[in-house]
Amino acid sequence: EKKEGKAGQEEKKEEKEKEEKKEKEKEKEKEVKEKEKEKGMKEKEKEQEKEKMSNIEKEEKKSSRRRELKRNRNEDKEKALRGLARQEEEEGKNQQEGRKEEESRKEEEM
Repeated sequence: EKKEGKAGQEEKKEEKEKEEKKEKEKEKEKEVKEKEKEKGMKEKEKEQEKEKMSNIEKEEKKSSRRRELKRNRNEDKEKALRGLARQEEEEGKNQQEGRKEEESRKEEEM
């Protein structure tokens, strides 16, 4: 009976060790899964941050382009206004010269 008792105890001990080993393996698997999950979340966060920065860059480019176009339009308006002013000035000079010529002709006729 003592042998059987010892054998039974040995069996129980082995069974207990097997259970503990299974528990440890389950814990390890759980930790690995959590680490993988964390790693996946970090990668996802990195991707989201990357996309956010990309969108910010795109918006900045659009904004810069809009400012450039607006500046170009303003410069074009200013050029057109300067051109008109020059044209009006030329027309004024031409009219003055025309009047002077007319006056000198009249004086010559007199």
